Amino acid sequence: MIQMLTPEGQRVSHPDYDSYVADLTAADLRGFYRDLVLIRRLDAEGYALQRQGELGLWPSLLGQEAAQVGSGRALKPHDFCFPTFREHGVGFVRGMDPQSSLQLFRGVSHGGWDPKEHNFHLYTIVIGAHTLHATGYAMAVKMDGHVGTGDPDRDMAVICYFGDGATAQGDVNESFVYAASFDAPVVFFCQNNQWAISEPVSKQTRIPLYQRARGFGFPGIRVDGNDILATYAVTRHCLDEARNGNGPLLIEAFTYRMGAHTTSDDPTKYRVSAEVEQWKLRDPILRLKTYLGHEGMADESYFHAVDDEADQFAHELRAGCLALETPASETMWDHTYAEDDPVMQAERAAFLEYQASFEGAR
Repeated sequence: MIQMLTPEGQRVSHPDYDSYVADLTAADLRGFYRDLVLIRRLDAEGYALQRQGELGLWPSLLGQEAAQVGSGRALKPHDFCFPTFREHGVGFVRGMDPQSSLQLFRGVSHGGWDPKEHNFHLYTIVIGAHTLHATGYAMAVKMDGHVGTGDPDRDMAVICYFGDGATAQGDVNESFVYAASFDAPVVFFCQNNQWAISEPVSKQTRIPLYQRARGFGFPGIRVDGNDILATYAVTRHCLDEARNGNGPLLIEAFTYRMGAHTTSDDPTKYRVSAEVEQWKLRDPILRLKTYLGHEGMADESYFHAVDDEADQFAHELRAGCLALETPASETMWDHTYAEDDPVMQAERAAFLEYQASFEGAR
């Protein structure tokens, strides 16, 4: 497993990947820390809003911040990203408005954003289905001649996020077959958070997940997903390989889902607290904070300033969420198809008639 920053916050050298972090400045690393803290606060606010009845659902990323920020920061602006439904951190570092995901889980938009604006696709709730979309997009990128030209402003890669549970889905394995067969420039990024809802990864596979790539004919790499430096370096390497025309790659970010699968889940029913306590010692934010402090790159005044910013960030998130207007019911049919459809027209009319039957009722 590739690691460059230990849980104790000590920097360890890795000859294959040191070059990918050599150009990071102290300001860059402080920026990484800020990203991690703000993303964790976004997650905490989303969780609280759901519990208070302001969101219908919230999928937590608690514990997976380094995997998302590290990989997200490794992307170039013209790369394209396909998330699942938990990649709030990746969207944030891609420049997404944090309110976008709140709109989706509040049920006031069909998606909340234009995928082309930040090259960040809409969330996919169906487990593993988007890996087919990502592979097809990457195949098109190659067909359009945006791979292996040597022009850094032209060559691009696709990254696709999914969890360990998705690797058992047929869609994911079919995506691996097509990506390998067509040398598609796609990086499959598996956040192995150890639990597919209530099933441990040990029940899903007999070998480490990154080794599955070998069976499809492309490289797989396991990285410490709680180590933001290693995640950043490995993702940069894999994206470069994909852009240069060397085909697909699989990254297994070994991390842990500290919270529930979603707010509809109760993890105390299927896992022991001792396991959670063990993973708290590998916290991605604390290890980077320790490293920055030890190396003199940041002091307590900086950390306090980030905490203050996070407080203001959370306040704005909450205010923005509560101010979201509920759209008219009939708009749920808008943009479903490019053109109106007779079946859809009938469904709309039937619903509006049903809704009108409640008007004036006690």
